[in-house]
Amino acid sequence: MSPDKGTLVGANEKNTWSDVETGSNVSSGSWTKRLLKLGVEVRGIRPVPELERTDPQYSKIFFIWFSANFNILSFSAGTLGPVVFGLGLRDTCLTIVFFQLLCCLPPAYLSTWGPKLGMRQMIISRYAFGYYGVILPCIMNLIGMTGFSILNSILGGQALASVTTSLSWSVGIVVIAVISLLVSFCGYKVLNWYERVAWIPVLITFIIALGVGGKHFTSPPPAEPATAGAILSFASTLAGFSVTWSALSSDFTAYLKPQVASWKIFCYSYLGLIIPIILLQCLGAAAAVAASVVPEWEEAYTGGNVGGLLEAMLRPAGNFGKFLTVLLSLSVAANIAATFYCISLNIQVFMPFFVVVPRYVFSIVATAIVVPLAIVGAHRFYDAIVNFLGLIGYWASAFVAIVMLEHIVIRKNNFAMYDVEAWDIPSRLPSGLAALGAGILSFGLVIPCMEQVWFVGPIAKTTGDIGFEVAFAVSAVLYLPFRWLEIKWRGMR
Repeated sequence: MSPDKGTLVGANEKNTWSDVETGSNVSSGSWTKRLLKLGVEVRGIRPVPELERTDPQYSKIFFIWFSANFNILSFSAGTLGPVVFGLGLRDTCLTIVFFQLLCCLPPAYLSTWGPKLGMRQMIISRYAFGYYGVILPCIMNLIGMTGFSILNSILGGQALASVTTSLSWSVGIVVIAVISLLVSFCGYKVLNWYERVAWIPVLITFIIALGVGGKHFTSPPPAEPATAGAILSFASTLAGFSVTWSALSSDFTAYLKPQVASWKIFCYSYLGLIIPIILLQCLGAAAAVAASVVPEWEEAYTGGNVGGLLEAMLRPAGNFGKFLTVLLSLSVAANIAATFYCISLNIQVFMPFFVVVPRYVFSIVATAIVVPLAIVGAHRFYDAIVNFLGLIGYWASAFVAIVMLEHIVIRKNNFAMYDVEAWDIPSRLPSGLAALGAGILSFGLVIPCMEQVWFVGPIAKTTGDIGFEVAFAVSAVLYLPFRWLEIKWRGMR
């Protein structure tokens, strides 16, 4: 029996997980029904039927993206320009602005697919990668989301620990992870409510930080002239920060009414991404540059302690500044909660037999994985973030090229050309050979174009890191002929 027809919970029970997802016909004493009454979302990766896509509050997607990116991680990514790549403040900010305006386009565009198909992003990707082929990008996406959750947990733990010497980074990480778990456990409704308000105290805190520390930003020290290699390498890191949202874009829009104009969802999503990312990354760059000439900031920033830097910026506000630092530490929960939510969905795609397990169970699993890894990696933050963001940008770029070409060229930008009923039927989906072939073979040219701490390709030695751009271009060039051959071979899309 296909899972979307309902898989029995037990031999003697009449209820199906499809019933559970809609909250109907579930025995009154069941644990699941109690959670449903509390507003906990149980639905996993099964498409949302059109009759259940009834949410008319389209602005929700703006607040999800805004709150998820309006936090310390965006701030810390901006510090990489001057600290790691040796760029001056002007060159760092210009690189951030131009590349983020470009890199935020794919996730904003893919967000528009959710209301039309009612599918999560990795389920939509089956229509290019196939039922089994999508497992590879799903694994890469799980690694990416777990990595972001680890980085955010480290930053939140650092910020909490900087307020008092009696709290270690490890305890701070656990506190942040548990708060994030509570939100992601509840699912769509609670997540949307939380993301709608989570940005407010963060905005107030950063405004106050600018008020008490802004005088140090007025005269940045002179910097060495920027090289093209440094700018491109920094840009590749920035791409890893924002393009990777593409692999989970429609996860947040599958419940919205399908009648909504796609341009509205795109605009809400794009603005929700670029405003916090650009503003906070530029602020992070300014703070990192100023730290080199402000002794108190430099001392607090020792070892890449971004939380300590923020605490030092707010220190003139006294105990109120410590309270604001706590609020900043909690800001990462908005990102982690949204990511845990998507991890719980991706696990079901990675291992389809888990489709009968309620989504919220995997939020607990994600927390159990992230906490120990964050504690272990807490004292190597900058090494972790540079290596991580650089690497995940490559696969995400290839993924975006493939799924967008599948939709725009192969399916003629027409959602009616998706056989929605075939979402879990391998024989009615593409084989995935074209997508996997294009993505994997592109790395034959991507690897020579990579510039990482542990490896610099022969092309990158001259150009800087252009692996992100090459992954997109080569995957696009290879995918279309591969896909047309596949269609001719199988006689179906």
